[in-house]
Amino acid sequence: MFNLSRMNRFNYWPKTIGKSPVKEVEDSIPLRVLVLGLVVLGVVATDIAAETQFSLWTIPLTMVGTAWSYYRRRSSNIPIQFCIAIGMLLGLGAFFGRFIGNWHDTRLSLAELLIQLQVLHSFDTPRRKDLGYSIVIGLILVGVAATLSQTMAFAPVLLLFLAIALPTLVLDYRSRLGFKQSIAEKSRKKNNSNFNFKVLILNFLLIVALGLGIFAILPRFPGYQLRSFPVSAPIKIPDNFTGRNIINPGYVREGRGNGEGNGSGSGGNAGEPGTLDNNFYYGFNSEMNQNLRGEMKPKVVMRVRSQAEGFWRVLAFDRYTGKGWKISRDDQVTTLRQSSWTYRISIDLPPFMTRTKEVVQTYNLVSELPNLIPAMSYPKALYFPTPMIAVDQEDGLRAPVQLSEGLTYTVVSEVPYRDRSLLGKASTKYPASITKYYLQIPPEIADKVRKRTEEILAIYDQQRVSRSPETKTLNSTYEKALYLAQYIKQNYSVPTNPLELPFFDEKDDLVESFLFKNKGGYPDHFSTVLTVMLRSIGIPARLVAGFAPGEFNPFTGMYVVRNTDAYAMTEVYFPRYGWFTFDPIPGHPLIPPSIEEDQTFTVLRQFWNWVAGWLPSPITAILNTVFGAIFSWLFRGLAWFLALFTKGWLGVLTGLIIGTIAAFLAWLGWGQWRKWLNLRWLKKLPPMERLYQQMLQWTANKGLTKHPSQTPLEYAQISHQYHSPEIAEIIDEICHAYVSWRYGSNSPNWQQLQQRWQRIQKTTNTTSQNSK
Repeated sequence: MFNLSRMNRFNYWPKTIGKSPVKEVEDSIPLRVLVLGLVVLGVVATDIAAETQFSLWTIPLTMVGTAWSYYRRRSSNIPIQFCIAIGMLLGLGAFFGRFIGNWHDTRLSLAELLIQLQVLHSFDTPRRKDLGYSIVIGLILVGVAATLSQTMAFAPVLLLFLAIALPTLVLDYRSRLGFKQSIAEKSRKKNNSNFNFKVLILNFLLIVALGLGIFAILPRFPGYQLRSFPVSAPIKIPDNFTGRNIINPGYVREGRGNGEGNGSGSGGNAGEPGTLDNNFYYGFNSEMNQNLRGEMKPKVVMRVRSQAEGFWRVLAFDRYTGKGWKISRDDQVTTLRQSSWTYRISIDLPPFMTRTKEVVQTYNLVSELPNLIPAMSYPKALYFPTPMIAVDQEDGLRAPVQLSEGLTYTVVSEVPYRDRSLLGKASTKYPASITKYYLQIPPEIADKVRKRTEEILAIYDQQRVSRSPETKTLNSTYEKALYLAQYIKQNYSVPTNPLELPFFDEKDDLVESFLFKNKGGYPDHFSTVLTVMLRSIGIPARLVAGFAPGEFNPFTGMYVVRNTDAYAMTEVYFPRYGWFTFDPIPGHPLIPPSIEEDQTFTVLRQFWNWVAGWLPSPITAILNTVFGAIFSWLFRGLAWFLALFTKGWLGVLTGLIIGTIAAFLAWLGWGQWRKWLNLRWLKKLPPMERLYQQMLQWTANKGLTKHPSQTPLEYAQISHQYHSPEIAEIIDEICHAYVSWRYGSNSPNWQQLQQRWQRIQKTTNTTSQNSK
């Protein structure tokens, strides 16, 4: 017999469920073991992400504390709690000591404090809520590890954490509800488990798939909206730092190729034949000897987080020696100091006539580098762990010490946009300070190189006339540099064997041999040739060396840069616009990476490239056009919206108003979408079931929701307590008709029931409006 008193509320639970007395202890060993696993994974994840081992000692102590807490869970543990309080005070004192010494980046210090507190906490966890604190600590540690992670090594730990977290949450939820296994249940094998592993595995796969899907479509907007930049701990520097010396541990002294140099950059007999060092790029020194042969073994040297892809510039050379390059004003450097209250070192910028874009980059070194600081062009602020740096005449940044493994610093650059039309109109009246240093050529080859350069430019003019008189002429510095770079790239080759190219003799000149004898050379030789050819026709140019952007990892948001990414290219001077690079090396883009390019939808783009490989070309072209326009519009709209919050209080207020309106419209749209889906679902149902479901939805809106455990007849009976007799009567008839149709194979008169139900709805709605 149905007991109406049991259904006074449709959301009911036994009285014993939901209570969690303060003195009630947690007896579940599986829950404690799983919580321990979450904490251990959090500690391990932090060490893996930070590439340290400072917290591994806490794992065995946490295990001991967990075992102690279980066996002492019913005791008051006053002495233990007193010792825990003392330990927490000591941990807090140690944290403040670390904070003062490394206040610029407190993530590791806070994580270490949290781990120490968790070790102390593990010795007194009698109740479920105490285990809940440990679950939260494990989650926080994984979050900290996610912010520190620079490699994919964090991904397996994250998946393992998710796999353990799911059963932990199930057991924790059962404990919250007060479920206890009876003796009879424990004796049954089928009920011996507290959860269904098939359901957990299905949920795990569903969460991973959903997470990866969201990750793929999530835009990677430029970071660093808040100006708290990562910097390593302060480094002591020599008292006699002048910035005149370059410390390169791999520089081959005097070009002899044994790899053992003092790094002083003296290069006494520059230009002598030798072998490249296989770890360090030969060009990062005050002299570049391009008469070396060999190749480097690839290894990762740094990881860069940047708002835009770019060329990580290291240094530039102004004087061509015939077999390489030299910094002629190596002793003319300017030293800059940090301000007294910040790590920031301000760097003066030249005036620009073109638009610029601020780009923030953070460099994390994983291998030794010279004391030359990589940065995108035109840095205006450097956050570096030494109190001072030096800037040379070629805009290179020099540190007082060699850049060591683990060093982190941040650069803010003001990068000019590359506007081809503006640069094409640039003046050719160069300042004396430019012509004095950037038009130098050895007199022995000057005429020969100039004639060859003019011949190449004349070839273009002849081709232009034969094609169309309207074709653009080479009447500007920019177009000449662009065409020469393209011509060298297409008409000269790189030897396939690193040792195939013979060494230059004492009387040989690199540019002359490249153009007239060898018809090619090594990659950096191409840039040298372009630089000298431009100088030969009166265009100021210099050779710049640095790193290519490297390989972008969409999962970490970092560019992985290797030693083999180092190379040299040509910088050309445009009055009032500054220096712009051209890359004549075969296989490289003619124009280096631009700040207009971004990695906002990188994962989605990579997935699309994989899919497009299986589609016909016409379909791929159409879809590329459509989706490219859609994502371009979305990105521009989101970028405009986020830019509002950087324009003062008025911009913030405007952004909040627009965000509120958009959220309201989205809420309305979501409601209409759900209503449409519901109508579509109802139309597919048989008439009697459709009437029954419409009745349930109407009564649910009136406050009486059918509980899943209720039968239709039980619901009809309890409706008499909540509705008027007329409404309760029609509900009762609909429920009886539904049961007889579904389970008795009867065919009730659903049309008559539907008409009566609609009349009741209209009457009820009219009464409600009149009462208002």
